[in-house]
Amino acid sequence: MQTTMTTHTIVPRDEWQAARAALLEREKAHTVLGDELARQRRELPWVRIEKEYTLRTAEGRRTLAELFAGRSQLLIYHFMFGPSYQDGCPVNSSIADAFDSLIPHLKARDVTLIAVSGAPIEKLLAYRERMGWRFTWASSYESDFNADLGFSSSLDQARKAIEPTLDDLPRVAFRNAQKAGTDIFGYLTELFGFTAFTLEAGTVYQTYSTTGRGVEFLMPYYAFLDRAPKGRDEDEGWQLWIRRHDEYGGDFAEEECPTATVQPGL
Repeated sequence: MQTTMTTHTIVPRDEWQAARAALLEREKAHTVLGDELARQRRELPWVRIEKEYTLRTAEGRRTLAELFAGRSQLLIYHFMFGPSYQDGCPVNSSIADAFDSLIPHLKARDVTLIAVSGAPIEKLLAYRERMGWRFTWASSYESDFNADLGFSSSLDQARKAIEPTLDDLPRVAFRNAQKAGTDIFGYLTELFGFTAFTLEAGTVYQTYSTTGRGVEFLMPYYAFLDRAPKGRDEDEGWQLWIRRHDEYGGDFAEEECPTATVQPGL
């Protein structure tokens, strides 16, 4: 039998079990901390939504209150698909892949989950069909909704904000812009994020919002990879491996992307 050499520490099973037990105590502490953070999220003060927003969906125009679909809680993923995009962002698409399987369970807990993007509804629906998704996708193209919440901007605003730090953007931003069929400025007219709302006595309140690494809970593949022997194994290629689910195995080489070294934090 051929012996495979490894540089990783190898120990007898009893030593492994002792090390695993020590790590388990830290994992339990992490879980308890997560429970406490969840409680603190629920205790955040709310913001009353004063403006009457109307967005477009496959079923026509809907007010923000109507998007709750008869439930008292609304969760929105701000999906990066701006007016100049030809296709949705690949990384955002990997996030949206999980939505349809979650929705029945969320509905059972009085929660509606949808996506909102700045592109016209026709583009969103065509892309949704390509991806095989069924979740509600609303367009803020003719609404201030996404901009007021800080997830959409004009091309001029994006250019002014980005140009001074263009060299600091991660490589994946340029890759995603190319794969979305736009340039970096058009790409960054949209930002990704997650916002929660509640509806009480006909009034909508914003209760929570996050972006950056705060949306990793929507990326279940990372939780699996964090428990795999090689982990995320991204190094300098942060998120460059992520593709649309119908593109794995295609010509999606990292070499197509300009070099950048900064990885955003939470």
